[in-house]
Amino acid sequence: MSATDHSPAAGVLLLCRAEPDRVRPSAQLLREPLFLAPAGEEWTVLVPGEEAWHAEGATPAALTAEWAHALTVAEPWPAVGLWWDAEGAGFVVAAGFRRTVGYTWLADGSPLGEESALTALRARLGLDPVLDAEAFDRLTRPDSDADAAARVLGLVAVLARAGLHLPPGLTPGASAAELRAAAGAAPEAEPVEWPGWRTVVRDGLDASERGPLGQWIRGPRARALGAAEVAAGVSLWALGRRGDGHRLMRVAGAALVADGVLTLAYDTWRSRKR
Repeated sequence: MSATDHSPAAGVLLLCRAEPDRVRPSAQLLREPLFLAPAGEEWTVLVPGEEAWHAEGATPAALTAEWAHALTVAEPWPAVGLWWDAEGAGFVVAAGFRRTVGYTWLADGSPLGEESALTALRARLGLDPVLDAEAFDRLTRPDSDADAAARVLGLVAVLARAGLHLPPGLTPGASAAELRAAAGAAPEAEPVEWPGWRTVVRDGLDASERGPLGQWIRGPRARALGAAEVAAGVSLWALGRRGDGHRLMRVAGAALVADGVLTLAYDTWRSRKR
């Protein structure tokens, strides 16, 4: 599907395994119009605005993989991206530097993917290796009564066992406009906009201080980690600018540089406070 095809069947949901306060700084780095809302205990849902679909040559599957990877490249929590359009539906799962993997169902629900993607999804989300594996297996078997949207709904039902509870109206199969309207009406939902680097760094520092990896944002470990992130981010940004360029690399590079600078800045500030 081309970017100019605004099929009413097209939509994307980004599900992050973290609280909204921890997700917000990474979401801001995407520089896309988004709605952010709680989606259960330790879950956050991000809904892209219709403007995000205007990138030339973009498809829901490609955009979902790009956004999920960029959201998690500098974070300890994973993200699952759900997408659907007139041709089919699927999911991607991203976590840190690990390879982003995905699975697709054709419009009639026929599976078109590798089992390794489902294995990665179970492992990265810490799902039950037995009960949830059986549920995933059912999603890969032929079923004449289940189209692509039904398959993604089945996946959401499995994730509900891990605490995911989507706000009303955020349903696979809905259009981007319908998703946006539902997200705006969800309790505690908020728009996410690019506020500038100063605010992003401040919010990121606050989130890091509260996070479970707070011990990694001070001292020698923090300095080594921050320097490594900056170096890796600059390299990714440079690679993304070569030839035709890859926006995914540029976005991921910016996220890494921002997180690395954030870590170094916080360590310096803490040292001066002593």
